[in-house]
Amino acid sequence: MGKVEGGMKCVKYLLFVFNFIFWLMGSFVLAVGLWLRFDPETVSLLNGDKAPDTYFIGVYILIGAGSLVMLVGFFGCCGAVRESQCLLGSFFACLLIIFGAEVAAGVFGFLNKDKIIEDVQNFYATTYNENNNSTLIISYQKDCETAIKDFFNSKLYIIGYVGIGIAGVMIIGMIFSMVLCCAVRNSREVI
Repeated sequence: MGKVEGGMKCVKYLLFVFNFIFWLMGSFVLAVGLWLRFDPETVSLLNGDKAPDTYFIGVYILIGAGSLVMLVGFFGCCGAVRESQCLLGSFFACLLIIFGAEVAAGVFGFLNKDKIIEDVQNFYATTYNENNNSTLIISYQKDCETAIKDFFNSKLYIIGYVGIGIAGVMIIGMIFSMVLCCAVRNSREVI
């Protein structure tokens, strides 16, 4: 079994370092997803029987993608160290699938941002009307609607920046994995 030499050895170790960083990024996505799911401020806003679940769909996608990225990063490290074409090719395919899923989640969140905000605002308007205390004034409800919109707009930027950073790292990983996979194949043909 041939070993990669020269510059490809550098790519091998760069891919290993990339996968470690990739694993850390997956941990970060998982942490952001768990934070958005279990943050007391978020839970208090979206708690109740008639609460909209649209927000949590995106959060669960983040949690699942973060967990999967961590697992794929671990397998990518194994593929780089063992110089396995099968593991490197599988790693590339998994990165491509995860990349597509993250783009889909980002597009879903961006396109449905207004619906998510509207669902939460409707939930609070309904709750307000059902539990109406005649001493409250209607302007308090308008302030809540503004606060809800501001809350989601501020969280969306965090998610967007994390997604852009992860996408860049994933593209670099796909390039390195294919370069190393081709180098391993070529080194085996020589023997």
